[in-house]
Amino acid sequence: MTTIDTVVVGAGHAGLAVSKLLTDAGREHVVLDRGRVGDRWRTERWDSLHLLTPSWMTRLPGWSYSGSDPDGYLSVGSFVGYLEAYAASFAAPVVTDAAVHEVTAAAGTDPARRYRVTTTRGTWHARHVVIATGPHGTPYVPAGLAGADGVEVITSNHYRNPARLRSGGVLVVGASASGLQIADELSRAGRDVTIAVGRHTRMPRRHRGLDIFWWLENTGRLARTIDDVPDAAAARAETSLQLVGRDDPERATQDLDLGRLQARGVRLVGRVDAIEGRTARIRDDLAATVGAADVALHRFLDSLDRFVERVGLGGQLWDGPRPRPVAVGPAPTRLDLRAEGIDTVLVAAGYRPHHPWLRLPITDADGTIRQRRGVTPAAGVYVVGQRFQHRRDSGYIDGARHDATSVVTHLLPSSGSAGQAAEVSAQREEPAA
Repeated sequence: MTTIDTVVVGAGHAGLAVSKLLTDAGREHVVLDRGRVGDRWRTERWDSLHLLTPSWMTRLPGWSYSGSDPDGYLSVGSFVGYLEAYAASFAAPVVTDAAVHEVTAAAGTDPARRYRVTTTRGTWHARHVVIATGPHGTPYVPAGLAGADGVEVITSNHYRNPARLRSGGVLVVGASASGLQIADELSRAGRDVTIAVGRHTRMPRRHRGLDIFWWLENTGRLARTIDDVPDAAAARAETSLQLVGRDDPERATQDLDLGRLQARGVRLVGRVDAIEGRTARIRDDLAATVGAADVALHRFLDSLDRFVERVGLGGQLWDGPRPRPVAVGPAPTRLDLRAEGIDTVLVAAGYRPHHPWLRLPITDADGTIRQRRGVTPAAGVYVVGQRFQHRRDSGYIDGARHDATSVVTHLLPSSGSAGQAAEVSAQREEPAA
């Protein structure tokens, strides 16, 4: 059993951001991960995946992308290498293969041994615990899919490539970033694909010649805080952007949307209510769902164009065509999966919070950790990297640096390090080696 000041749970980008700031402040700590650095990126992503954000946005405390293609999109493998290099740059105290079994309040009154963290690699007592397991908890599978018979139901975190699926057609459930990209890849591999379209956020890869994330950052949208929105719960439940990152120069900036998939033969249907045996019941809501996304898209682009005029950039940017509305016709409300040759239902319906090892009274009924700027109701327990934790970009790689700074600045004074906290809050990003 080891006593240490701080335990960080998770060696992904958020946990390493916290570790870097604690290291710079001279704070004793350990970073625990169930696998290796960036384990979820290694084990729960498909082979061809690239980041949605351009490489210039891959910024962590004291570290940033310095390669030859800042406007490109890192592959999963490249990003894992980026995290490994980051961890090595400051000798991050990562303990690998340390799956956390439980985090509990420790017996006694010694503040230095306030919490007990039990893992497969031993037990730590700590004054502070930082939960940095990211926004992806457990895949959400609608209850109605439990009745599927004779088809394989898998979630997107288990998908690797078309060859690893059963032969035959695929019903993809979900039309946000993951569902759209997987449907695209399966279609290009020659599979018959049907995509069940739920609520989604349509977005062009570029607007007026600039990547959409340039606009999101420079108009202040990514820095918008949870205090600025009228409904925090709705903001945190926003769907991921319908985007794709690619390393193919000819297609890297092309939009990927439902219209492009439909033009290639992918069938669009409404949301799946349930699968009973080999029959899928489908809602008659496709046109309404697609129409609402198109309206929201153009409202957003209108706001960007107003920004251009307000700051005087009108003569310096392209004025290209906007994405066309997605035209959909009548869609079936029932699918006979056997008759359609559908052997796989691939669910890409997002994630739900999941912390079964967290034995502290700081979670809501849905598993969400209660927090304010990363500070939870349990003294000395923090969280980093949740969706819209404080800023809109909190769940992105780039946004974790802000939450990490806020958390570490709050944590250090409780160990008598107020001066170090001020120093940490002033950290600047330096190019990666």
